[in-house]
Amino acid sequence: MKTFTLLLLAAAGVIAQPPGRHKRTVTDAEVIRVHKSAILIDTHNDVTSSTVAGMDIARPNTDHMTDTPRMKKGGMGAQFFAVYVAASYVEGNHAANRTLQMIDTVRHDIIARYPADFAFATTAAEIRRAHKQGKIAALLGIEGGHAIEDSPRLLRDFYALGVRYMTLTHSNSNHWADSSGDANKPNNGLSPLGREIVAEMNRLGMIVDISHVSDKTFWDALEVSTAPVFASHSSCRAISPAPRNMTDEMIAALGKKHGVIQINFSCDFLNPEVYAADEAVRAKMIPIRDELIRKYSADPQGLQRAMREARQAAGGGTTRRATLADVVRHIDHAVQIAGIDSVGLGSDFDGIGCAPEGLDSVDKWPNLTRALLEEGYTPAEIRKIYGENTLRLMETVARASRPAPPK
Repeated sequence: MKTFTLLLLAAAGVIAQPPGRHKRTVTDAEVIRVHKSAILIDTHNDVTSSTVAGMDIARPNTDHMTDTPRMKKGGMGAQFFAVYVAASYVEGNHAANRTLQMIDTVRHDIIARYPADFAFATTAAEIRRAHKQGKIAALLGIEGGHAIEDSPRLLRDFYALGVRYMTLTHSNSNHWADSSGDANKPNNGLSPLGREIVAEMNRLGMIVDISHVSDKTFWDALEVSTAPVFASHSSCRAISPAPRNMTDEMIAALGKKHGVIQINFSCDFLNPEVYAADEAVRAKMIPIRDELIRKYSADPQGLQRAMREARQAAGGGTTRRATLADVVRHIDHAVQIAGIDSVGLGSDFDGIGCAPEGLDSVDKWPNLTRALLEEGYTPAEIRKIYGENTLRLMETVARASRPAPPK
């Protein structure tokens, strides 16, 4: 049935035909030249969960995937930093307060503290300007719609503070949108309030992010949104069956509406064998996870450490890793399904427990450039995947915004 559906989509012109690339060898000089010609934009990095707790992003480290020296070495042009709000903050209505703390760690602990390295950006033009200045553009994306506490007013406030995308859910459903991580699906997709929130995001010029949402929420958001949407950190379910990944039908529909799938680097999202091994660990972790969430409800950093230790004790962290070749495979697949204009990069660095060999920290981006060139991608195609597709989407979303109606 899936094959038949894809044939129909191809006949309708929705799926781009295989590009017919030819593998080749490349020189170091070519890799450097092409890499420097791109504005490399990563749409999701969770190092902010550590900077808010005191980590100095400028200090080289070995216990995170991100620091400023490695970002520079990797040739990064722009980073959407995650304004991640753990579900535990919903209890007692602390989500908005945590959102403000996470916004502040980007604006104060990263940008204001290191103005020679980072420039605050909210638009495509500001990203391009920062790139010309030799700085890394720093942007804000809320991860988890519960951050706005069901309030369009808070949504507008966060936009005014510089937030330019919001993931409609995290692994928890909220009162207006269902998550792929919630078996109950209480809203059957988007509720009426959820549709209102998507419409307000369109009016503001905030990107609707459908990573983490349930399949029904995805289709509802795609229907409601008058601007292109994106998946800030998701990969292809046809390759690895993680529910957080997107089906071919979803990727094709996203591309048809000029959206972008930003490929996630989590090993289980990339490699089906890793996903299968992790499934057994996840089953063991369910009762442990619930207990740890209660224990560390006010300490997200402590929760991360405890979860990591519990996963290792349950057998996690001992399986094979994904590889750079797996990343290229997902990029290839998404390009074939949606076209070269609808694929980008959303690493999820420092939000994932396992990153692929050869691409496991922010200094390793040139390895991906080499792999794509060897796969037969042209410099122009690489520039699209690395940043031009995201810049175009940002410009389109901004053009679709409109002033608030008079009261």
